[in-house]
Amino acid sequence: MDALDGRIITLFTAEPRVSVLEAARRLGVARGTLQARLARLEAEGVIAGWAPTLNPAAFGFPVSAWCSLSVRQGSNAQAVEALSAIDEVQSIHLVTGPSDLMVRVVARDNPDLQRVIESMQATGLLLRSTTVVVLTSPVEAGRAARLAAVATAG
Repeated sequence: MDALDGRIITLFTAEPRVSVLEAARRLGVARGTLQARLARLEAEGVIAGWAPTLNPAAFGFPVSAWCSLSVRQGSNAQAVEALSAIDEVQSIHLVTGPSDLMVRVVARDNPDLQRVIESMQATGLLLRSTTVVVLTSPVEAGRAARLAAVATAG
C-alpha cells in the first residue's frame, strides 16, 4: 500500500457512494488508475466488501451486547458453528485470555437478550458466560480507514 491507496480507502470509507469518476477527479488520478487500484485492493483483501453497513436498531434490535464465552476444551469449532446458527449473533471472535470466544449479539429488548443468551447456553458447549450490554458506541465505524492512513504515511 502506498499514499494513494490510503487516500482511496479514506475517501471511499467517508463516502462509500461516491462514483469512481468523481473519486478519480477528487484524487487527481485517471479513472482507469483508480479502478485498477480498487480491483487490486479487493483482490488483496484490503477492501473486504462493498455492502452497506446496517443498523440493527433500525429494524427492531436496539439492544447490543458482548458475551465472553468459555467453551468445553476442543469444542471451539463446534461452538462457532452452533452460535452462527443464532440469528442475533452478529460476530464471533476467538480470543486469548480467560474466555475462548467474544460474541456480539443484538436483541429486541432485555428479555429478548435473556432469550438469546439462553439459546447460546442451550448449545451445551458453554462452561461459563459473561455478558455486558453496550450503552453507546461513540467510536466504531470507519476506524480501519485510519489504520490505512497510518500504514501509508511516509
